Parts: sequence; C-alpha cells; structure tokens
Amino acid sequence: MEFEHLGARPRISPDAVVAPSAVISGDVTIGAGCQVLHGAVITAEGSPIALGENVIVMENALIRASSVHAVRIGSHSLVGPMASVAGASISEQVFLASGTRVFNGARVGQGSEVRVNAVVHLRTVLPPRSVVPIGWVAVGDPAELLPPDQHERIWELQHELDFPGYVFGLDRDTPDLMVQLTERYGSSLARHAEDRRLD
Repeated sequence: MEFEHLGARPRISPDAVVAPSAVISGDVTIGAGCQVLHGAVITAEGSPIALGENVIVMENALIRASSVHAVRIGSHSLVGPMASVAGASISEQVFLASGTRVFNGARVGQGSEVRVNAVVHLRTVLPPRSVVPIGWVAVGDPAELLPPDQHERIWELQHELDFPGYVFGLDRDTPDLMVQLTERYGSSLARHAEDRRLD
C-alpha cells in the first residue's frame, strides 16, 4: 500500500518488489532490486527515507523518519524481521538481524552486523565492520558495546544522550513529561488523517 503524506509520494524503482501488505508512506525512495516483504512499514514523517539498491526489508520491519531525522539505508543491506530503524543512517552491506533496534541519529558503518535483538542507541556511531553481539547494546560516539546486564553503565551513557530532549525536544525533568510528550507527538502523528492512498 502506498500513501501520499504531507504532499510527498513514494518513488519506487520498477525493479523493486514491494509486497501488497507492506506500507510505504510519504517521501520514500526505494532503489532498484529492493525487496520489501509482507507487513513491513516504511514511513517518512517529515524527513525523507532513501533505500539504495538491493536492500532487503523483511517481514514486519519498521523504518521511520521523523520530522528532523532522515533515514538512509545503503545498498546491499538487510533489515531483518521485526527490526526497526528510526531516523538513522545505515551504510552499505550492513546486516540488521531480527529484532534489532537502531535509534535516531545513529550511524552504522559499512559492513557492520547488528545481531539478533541488539540495540544501537540514540546518536551512537558504529565504525565500519562493527559487530554488536546478540542482545547487546551499543551506546555513544565512539560506541561502547555492553551486555544487557550492564544496565547501570548503559544508563550512564544513555542519560548523557538525552533521549527526550533529542527526539521530542522535551526536558527529561519536566514534571508532566509523558503528558507533554504524548500530546505533542500525537498532534504530529495526527497529520496522517490527511494521507491519501495511491494504489
């Protein structure tokens, strides 16, 4: 399914294959030889998304650009089932395994592997040919790789990255943080009410 969002329409190469149950919304460019499988959602929420050539987006993966964070996925990369990429830059020949999460402002270098259920956190930079082990968390610039049982160290690094400020423009110490966050974000997402299905 293709949707016009905020006046922008997807541009899909005639050599790409997009499953009928996939959703492509807004300013999205999909290059030649790409495969977008069933249930995948690629949605440009105000900034563009560009997939190079021969990118594979597996079942139920989510690729989302925000109003201030575009997404770029380089050629010959794979986004695994149930993986998500939000406002990040993925270089060429990158493998994002099932269930991985890559957050806003992150950059994943060429030839890297982010293995099953691993996380590349906000504004984290992975150099080329990095490997994030199964279930581990990459945080910072340069990235520090940590097992999930190192919560205190992960939080120490993550806190400095300021997720609510960087993604939502809100101070973490705001007394009604979730009220402001949901109202502001909900207002932004409500712009989908004007979307128009193209196919």
